[in-house]
Amino acid sequence: MNKIKYGFASIFFLFATVMTAQGVEQNQRAPGHTNLSKFKQMYEEFATPNSYRSASGTPGPDYYQQQADYKMDIALDDRNAKIYGTETITYTNNSPDALEFLWLQLDQNVRAKDSKSPLREGSEVALTEYPSGFASKYLKEPFDGGFKIEYVKDDSGKPLSFTVNQTMMRVDLPQPLKSKAQISFSLKWWYNIPDHTINRARSGYEYFPKDGNRAFVIAQFFPRMAVYNDVEGWQNHQFWGNGEFALPFGDYEVNITVPADHILDATGELQNRKEVFTKEMMIRYEEAKKSYDKPVFIVTQAEAEAAEQGFSENKKTWKFKAKNVRDFGFASSRKFIWDMQAVKMGNRDVMAISLYPKEGNPLWEEYSTKAVAHTLKTYSKHTFDYPYPKAISVHAKNQGMEYPMICWNYGRPNEDGSYSERIKFGMISVIIHEVGHNFFPMIVNSDERQWAWMDEGLDTFVQYLTEQAFGEEYPEAIAPNKTYPSGSGEPRKIVPYMSGDQSTISPIMSNPENVYQLGANAYSKPATALNILRETIMGRELFDYAFKTYAQRWMFKHPTPEDFFRTMEDASAVDLDWFWRSWFYTTDYVDIGVKGIKKYYVSDKPGKEMQEYMAARNLTVADLVPLVFLAEEDGDIDMDLKGKAPSENSQALKEFMMDNMTVEERAAVKEPKYFYEITYDKPGGIPMPLIVEYSYADGSKENITYPPEIWRKNDAEVKVVLPTQNELVGIVVDPKAETADIDTSNNSWPRKEEKNDFERFKENIKG
Repeated sequence: MNKIKYGFASIFFLFATVMTAQGVEQNQRAPGHTNLSKFKQMYEEFATPNSYRSASGTPGPDYYQQQADYKMDIALDDRNAKIYGTETITYTNNSPDALEFLWLQLDQNVRAKDSKSPLREGSEVALTEYPSGFASKYLKEPFDGGFKIEYVKDDSGKPLSFTVNQTMMRVDLPQPLKSKAQISFSLKWWYNIPDHTINRARSGYEYFPKDGNRAFVIAQFFPRMAVYNDVEGWQNHQFWGNGEFALPFGDYEVNITVPADHILDATGELQNRKEVFTKEMMIRYEEAKKSYDKPVFIVTQAEAEAAEQGFSENKKTWKFKAKNVRDFGFASSRKFIWDMQAVKMGNRDVMAISLYPKEGNPLWEEYSTKAVAHTLKTYSKHTFDYPYPKAISVHAKNQGMEYPMICWNYGRPNEDGSYSERIKFGMISVIIHEVGHNFFPMIVNSDERQWAWMDEGLDTFVQYLTEQAFGEEYPEAIAPNKTYPSGSGEPRKIVPYMSGDQSTISPIMSNPENVYQLGANAYSKPATALNILRETIMGRELFDYAFKTYAQRWMFKHPTPEDFFRTMEDASAVDLDWFWRSWFYTTDYVDIGVKGIKKYYVSDKPGKEMQEYMAARNLTVADLVPLVFLAEEDGDIDMDLKGKAPSENSQALKEFMMDNMTVEERAAVKEPKYFYEITYDKPGGIPMPLIVEYSYADGSKENITYPPEIWRKNDAEVKVVLPTQNELVGIVVDPKAETADIDTSNNSWPRKEEKNDFERFKENIKG
């Protein structure tokens, strides 16, 4: 045999040259195509960076946002469930554009008699209905909701022309509002407050027939400025019910007049506490400001039950100021129990607060404020220190809704005070979620009307981290469970949605009004994607740094999806175009499996397949440089090698190898006894890391994670060669269920037989 010395790199370069030298006949050529790779850059999907928003995901040097400041006087009519208000808006145009008109949001108009919202959904006759549902649909007079606008005036008292288009109102200006200029105008309005337990209105009252009282949770209660920015211009997309809100930041001064026996809290800091608190309440409040381990009752259950028996005709005005918030909400009732505790936030104290009627106990006094405090600490760890002075959790039946510093949360025990674990964890989870919305979108102020996932998905992701941390901080709360039973976040829990009917699945990057399953689309899927990104793709250290960078770059600003995507890559040096494209822009799913496996012997002689290749090209062994041949064990081994154990061939092969290697290559040589070529296929559209557990005959296991880029050149299947000292006896793809693989029947070799639904049904019957 020719003893010419070649290094391995030279051998394989020459071999590759021989193998690829043959051209492709003209009539064999496939037609050309565009770049279909999931790994191509996102230039087609992303807007071109500019001076407002940079390519790195940061606000650009010319970034701007508008300012809307409010002064309001509000009166709540408890007996008649009406609310009245006057407001003065001072609007500052920080944009480079002159504005000919202003757009305001009239969200209550979604419940007006002439609202188009109920008509946008198709309907069909139900064969059976609950009497209450039937009456609500067909027998009741439509609720007379919506704003009644009495006037819109400029700062000199002159009427301003305005036009109401469903849930949006255009105010026409006498002359354009120039860049950097400011305008003040006032409005007077009122509306009938809806019962929020009907059709889950986001704002309204709950009536308690046993004591004749109402508990009010009031939001979207005033005409609010729409956002004007560099991306949308005016964000004046109608409020249909699902897409939430896009709002500018501003300062608020709000005076709220309610019956004197009501307890009230709201966005902002109370300015006249000594006027509305009793002396006993003031003492308790001062105590609460120093209590870091447990809540202090400002109003006890006994005091709330006593207040339920009366109905004061006197009035009391509660005065609040809030700085740099995007919205305002309040809750008021004579039924409220009130507790508070302090939370250390850097060098500041923040008050964690709960308001709830007796119907919420004993569950609420045990867990509500505890969950608020825990949420503030955990979210701050992953983003920034909570900057506001307080966070309030208000009990409201069937509700889960958020506003700056205040939110409504469900979770009601049975009348006898008993409750299930499902009710308990449901309540804790919704409190974590809604308090967490203070971070997304109340501070990191994304456009909810357009991109629901940017607040709901990011919030649900951090909610999952907070729930798991809650179980660690309060193990007694989750006993006898070992971990908190989170509803979203774990990859396996999104599988039913991602493997569902494609006709009812939309990409995450869809307007919330245009999806079938908003909960899965905007909450669970993006939360799961981010959890996979953190745990499996980027790693916690890289992910956490990048996620915190995004939160801190865009706190008190208006980010877009691209700002998030770009920042995550900018702060981590991880190329994630394939990930955003697959998880957010498509309805593809994950499905990766073991397609086949071949076992090879190492030889200095060509096997059957190689011989056929050489014969087709009129090549002999003498025509080749010295090569190492891998011959398939099953029918592809030369006759003189068949049946021999690897050890019987190893000495001759070793001599051959050593004779054709450099000194450096010889020093690094190992002696694998087995070679396997494993083919993995990807029926699903999403490329993911190929996570594999190899099992060997000696009982050992080896885990290898191939990066997602392994799919970059072949989106259908890839092959890997596994050299090993031990015989391979088993392969499992994604052994810890980290990737949301929708079909695990192809994840193992040897293939595991899985029972079908009927077989499982029969087993259950026998059991």
